[in-house]
Amino acid sequence: MKNFNMPIKSNLILLVILIVFGCKKKVHIQEGSRVDTLPFFNEASFTPRWISCKSPALNSFHRIPDFEFVNQNGEKLTQKTFENKIYIADFFFTTCPGICPMMTDSMLKLQEEFKNNGAVLLLSHSVTPAIDTVSKLKEYALENGIIDNKWHLVTGNKKEIYDLGRKFYFVEEDLGKPKGIDAFLHTENFVLIDKNKHIRGIYNSLNSASLAQLIVDVKALQKEN
Repeated sequence: MKNFNMPIKSNLILLVILIVFGCKKKVHIQEGSRVDTLPFFNEASFTPRWISCKSPALNSFHRIPDFEFVNQNGEKLTQKTFENKIYIADFFFTTCPGICPMMTDSMLKLQEEFKNNGAVLLLSHSVTPAIDTVSKLKEYALENGIIDNKWHLVTGNKKEIYDLGRKFYFVEEDLGKPKGIDAFLHTENFVLIDKNKHIRGIYNSLNSASLAQLIVDVKALQKEN
């Protein structure tokens, strides 16, 4: 009698081998960057602009403007603080019972990932600066294990913070809907800023895959000349 099980077994073994090697290849791709270089962004729709890092066009391209805030240690922060640094920015408030604790957890993961990397900083702007005084921010920093000079929590002029968030970081998703100072600014987005103050990516801080991609993109950004 012929053994009709042999071809079936052989095919099953072949299928398993293909699946194993196929999965390994897929994982390898996910561990790399999506692209060779990161795009640039200059408006709220976050349409990527593919520009050479050495292009003269970047001289007049959108940048995060100068600012002046105070951090959890009472120190004045300006763009000078972030000179030749890559940084990740977000907008939060210490009394938030909703998404902010989850955003803080995500920032803590970034802090751990880059704590020994002096070229990468974190910047969190309070959207309730009247409540989030220096002492309140310091208390929040101590409660959450925030490392001074790695992760800056800042307070300051409310209009300046809101204008930065909406007009320059483009963190809100309500495209084409102008908002005034009385409309609350609240978003789970993290924004990646390069050494020249250009926006290079926006990420959902509540999504683990997006956060993992942010870490990969920061490392890719560090390799740019």
